[in-house]
Amino acid sequence: MGESAVREVEPMRLSTLTTLRTGGAPERMLEAATREELVAALTEVWSRGDDLLVLGGGSNLFIGDEAFEGTVIRVLTRGIEELPSPHPGRIRLRVEAGHGWDDLVAFAVEHGYAGLEAMSGIPGTVGAAPVQNIGAYGQEIQETLVEVDLIDQITGHISTVPAAELGLGFRTSVFKHHYGSEPQRRAVILSVTVDLLVAGERIVRGEQLRRALGLSSDEPVPLAWVRERILATRASKGMLWDADDPDTHGVGSFFQNAIVPEAVARSLPPECPRWPVTPDLDAVTVIPLHAYEGLVPAAKTEAPDVKVSAAWLIEQAGIRKGFRLPRSRASVSTKHALALTNRGGATAAEVSELARFVQSRVHSEFGLVLQPEPVLVGVEL
Repeated sequence: MGESAVREVEPMRLSTLTTLRTGGAPERMLEAATREELVAALTEVWSRGDDLLVLGGGSNLFIGDEAFEGTVIRVLTRGIEELPSPHPGRIRLRVEAGHGWDDLVAFAVEHGYAGLEAMSGIPGTVGAAPVQNIGAYGQEIQETLVEVDLIDQITGHISTVPAAELGLGFRTSVFKHHYGSEPQRRAVILSVTVDLLVAGERIVRGEQLRRALGLSSDEPVPLAWVRERILATRASKGMLWDADDPDTHGVGSFFQNAIVPEAVARSLPPECPRWPVTPDLDAVTVIPLHAYEGLVPAAKTEAPDVKVSAAWLIEQAGIRKGFRLPRSRASVSTKHALALTNRGGATAAEVSELARFVQSRVHSEFGLVLQPEPVLVGVEL
């Protein structure tokens, strides 16, 4: 694969390519419309040793105001391939990384393939979905994800990796670049394969999704109806991109729900919404043979951690929906307290100032430091 496969284009300001609308132009920008072009671009940039930003839908990025000192690769690959499933009554879809996530959901619903419909309207690309282990209303991609094709940064090898090896958890994976830490695996996803049920309608089992849809019976409902209701619900919360609605000009939830020890959760007001984090009931104790003395140590009975609502903490710290600092063009969404939004022309510095203020208020009131959800590039909180 020669260098001719690498397509260099005039760098664009990243504020025009991200939903939060921040970020200057990079030093260099490449576009990849096919898998071959994407592999060639990645290989070339890695061989040069440039700093690299792989850009899909730009919906989970908070980028600083200064020019990105490196190369941005725009992933524009598209395509859905239908494959047989080894399970009766199911089908597999192998989807290129740059394909729009909601376009995939629309395709699945239109063809009567169930398993993605509750995730209608989530922004971004298919390749980014496993990185974040996206989900909504109790449905997550890990429930249908079979495998991903990826290229490894260290070796340059392309391989197919099963979902079980991706470290999928709540909004995380081995690929996720968490604030303040590095990803466990440096690789770029080329395609994603999901396994879906062939059924034009379904019985909705999950309680969270049933509540969102207002269902009281166990009658099957059409997939298209589920999709329509989910899209309408997301739109009402400012979670569907709309060029004319500043409440959608953000990254969704800017802060993660806080996960704390049970003792810390007990110190919070009882009305604070909370959910136990299920412990690993299948954990295996490995005892080296040379150290085995005929006794297995008693299992630890530690209390599980607790997840508490970041939105509740923010509002109870005195920050209401629509809050903004004086003379700032960044504000909390008028529709939900977890979203920080660009009201028009806000700089990354203004968004950062608002994020730090929210963090400081919550820390002052409750002693907890909220962690950012998006990937931060060239910016600090």
